[in-house]
Amino acid sequence: MGRMSYDLDLRERVIAFVKNGGRKTDAVRVFNVGRRTVYNWLARADLAPKVRDSHDRKLKKEELAAHVQAFPDAFLRERAQHFGVRTSTVWAALQQMKIRKKNDAPR
Repeated sequence: MGRMSYDLDLRERVIAFVKNGGRKTDAVRVFNVGRRTVYNWLARADLAPKVRDSHDRKLKKEELAAHVQAFPDAFLRERAQHFGVRTSTVWAALQQMKIRKKNDAPR
């Protein structure tokens, strides 16, 4: 997964720092968080980390693996067209799946 969540304690300390007169730019430096993060936390009513469900992706890895098995000689552009995504999306998914060349079997 891409992003890491900050713990609630840090979020509360950052907000308390700003609400007690600290500057937002100082909070960024002191707590080593992003400027946009500080602004986002200040705008939120609830600081608890958001629970994210796994979202439905355009390109499902199981379907891509099955496509690779069924059509081992297909080019990236052909796979991308089949799934309605960009070539770079297929390439990245294959990299994550450890499929290095078009005729590697999924692991």
